[in-house]
Amino acid sequence: MDSPHMDSSDRPVMSVAALTARIKAALEMEFSSVWVEGELSDVSRPRSGHVYLTLKDGDAQIRGVIWRSTAARLRFDLQDGMQVVCCGNVDVYPPRGSYQLIIRKLEPQGLGALQLALRQLQQRLAAEGLFAAERKRALPRFPNRIGFVTSPTGAAVRDFVEVLRGRWQGATVTIIPSRVQGAGAAAEIADAIGRANQLRPALDVLVVGRGGGSLEDLWCFNEEAVVRAIHGSQVPVVSAVGHEIDVTLSDLVADARALTPTDAGQMLVPSREELSAVLNNYRHRLTNGLQARAMTARARLTTAASSPALRKPFDRIHDRSRALDELELRMARAVRQQHTSASRQLASIANQLESLSPLGVLGRGYSLTTHIPSGHLVRSATTLGIGDELHTRFEDGTAVSRVERIDDGSAAETASE
Repeated sequence: MDSPHMDSSDRPVMSVAALTARIKAALEMEFSSVWVEGELSDVSRPRSGHVYLTLKDGDAQIRGVIWRSTAARLRFDLQDGMQVVCCGNVDVYPPRGSYQLIIRKLEPQGLGALQLALRQLQQRLAAEGLFAAERKRALPRFPNRIGFVTSPTGAAVRDFVEVLRGRWQGATVTIIPSRVQGAGAAAEIADAIGRANQLRPALDVLVVGRGGGSLEDLWCFNEEAVVRAIHGSQVPVVSAVGHEIDVTLSDLVADARALTPTDAGQMLVPSREELSAVLNNYRHRLTNGLQARAMTARARLTTAASSPALRKPFDRIHDRSRALDELELRMARAVRQQHTSASRQLASIANQLESLSPLGVLGRGYSLTTHIPSGHLVRSATTLGIGDELHTRFEDGTAVSRVERIDDGSAAETASE
């Protein structure tokens, strides 16, 4: 069902289909089985076999339809102006947004006290809440122990068991025998329901029913004792009374209604084929889901592969390499500049040192004499002795000599004169 969305003014807004679906669900739950009396008009029966009509009284009218399978079982012809009592459920026809009564049973009005008593009992029990939808319990999905309150000699048992065997092998059936027709049958059915609740191990679900018949034949399933026994059962109850058009008070009070005992068997146990189909559906959904995720991952991978980082992975490396080369060139230029500057400073310092170096003095005709082997600079003739070896350094070379004579300074001055 579509959920309401919020428009620009923050008001919850539903689609027409969503509103119609909610109305349909509400009407079908509230009026799942109603008795209505009125006058027939506009009766038509096209080739499809369905019967379309209007049911009206002095104040209102409602459209009604009798499906072909139900119409084929009517024992009398329907005519405009006929007073009838109908049983059915209210349905909504979404394409037209109209509601109608789906008629499952139709009788000429005036059946007598039996029908009136049934209607009055139904109203009284409904007022007590015995037919309330919220009190109905869910049936077990895989029941192991199934009880069946019915006549053990009737065709309903055979049909029920045959369906179970054909659909599922994991359930056992316990028959709780009871008469299902005639005087005293209602008391036996109520007692059988009580005994079924006392069985140990406990039953998972209990079926109460029989095959079809007339209103009188099925009347025991309208008795208050049976209705209250079903209502008080601790085991979930499925009512399987009569044919499709037969609706009893047992159908209304039970947790679930089956159209026939055969339908009850189909309702209670799963079909092997259906389970296999469900498992196959899960397998397909799982496969499709994994494939969809793989396609999504592949698309994301394709998108990522088309990105520049993966499509041309070396571009970034080349850009960084180019930037590194530029930094290397800048560094080389900076080193050369630093080297040139340092060379100039070194040359300046060398010139300064050269001007202070004793070698410069040697270039002007002076020499340096050191004593061998001490290497001490000879500063005075008084430090020498005859025979001392001397090492003399000139600008362009060195010489080794031996002291043979030592003259003092006065002799030198005389010689110079």
